[in-house]
Amino acid sequence: MSTPHNSAGKEDIAKNVLMPGDPLRAKFIAENFLENPRLVNEVRGMYAYTGEYKGKPVSVMASGMGMPSMGIYSYELFSFYDVENIIRIGTAGAISEKLHLRDIVFALASCTASSYADQYGLPCRPAAAASYSLLKKADAAAEALGKKPYVGTVLCTDTFYNDTGNLADWQKMGVLATEMESAALYYNAARTGKNALCICTISDCPLTGEECSAEERQNTFNDMVRIALESCV
Repeated sequence: MSTPHNSAGKEDIAKNVLMPGDPLRAKFIAENFLENPRLVNEVRGMYAYTGEYKGKPVSVMASGMGMPSMGIYSYELFSFYDVENIIRIGTAGAISEKLHLRDIVFALASCTASSYADQYGLPCRPAAAASYSLLKKADAAAEALGKKPYVGTVLCTDTFYNDTGNLADWQKMGVLATEMESAALYYNAARTGKNALCICTISDCPLTGEECSAEERQNTFNDMVRIALESCV
C-alpha cells in the first residue's frame, strides 16, 4: 500500500497516529518518545515514523500546515492505512484572555468558515467535533500527569495572516484559540467512521503580542505529546 503522498506499507503504520504539523517535530517526537522508531515515509519531506510506546505500536506523521494538507494525509491514513485514531498535536494562538503561553487546549469542537465540508453536499455545514472516546482518554491522561488543559471550541482558519482584525470578536462566542487543521481532521474522521482529537499548546497570543520562538515550537511542548501518547495505550 502506498499513495502519491505516502510510501509506507500498510503494515508500517500503526492504528494510533500522532500528527504534528511540522515534519521536524515528528522527528523530534519519534527520537525522544518512541522506542525503536523507524522512518517509514519521507515523500515530500512529510516524515512518518513508527515505533512503540509502553509496548504498543504508535506512529507519528507530519500533517503539514492548513486544512488541505491535513485533509490529504489524515484521509489517506483513515481510508487506505486502516488507522483508527489520529491525535493532532500542534500549536495554537490564544483568543481567550484566560489562556497563556504553553497552556494546553483540547478542541472539543472546531468552528470554521472553510469550504472543506462543501464536498459532502449537505444543506448546511456539519459540526466538526472531537471523538468522545479519545477526549475521555486524553482527559484521564492529563489528570494522571497533573495537567489541567482547557477544553472547548477552537477556530480553524484558512489564513494565518488575517487582515480583518476581528479575532477578538470570537471571544464573545467563548472560542479558546485559533489553529489551522482541526476541522479537516474532524470531518475526515466523521466521514470515515474513525476517531480524532486535536490537542494544542498555546504558542502565541495574537491579541497581546506574546509568542514562543520557532525552536521552542519545534522542540518543546512535551506535555501535550505525553498526554497524546498516554491516550494511545
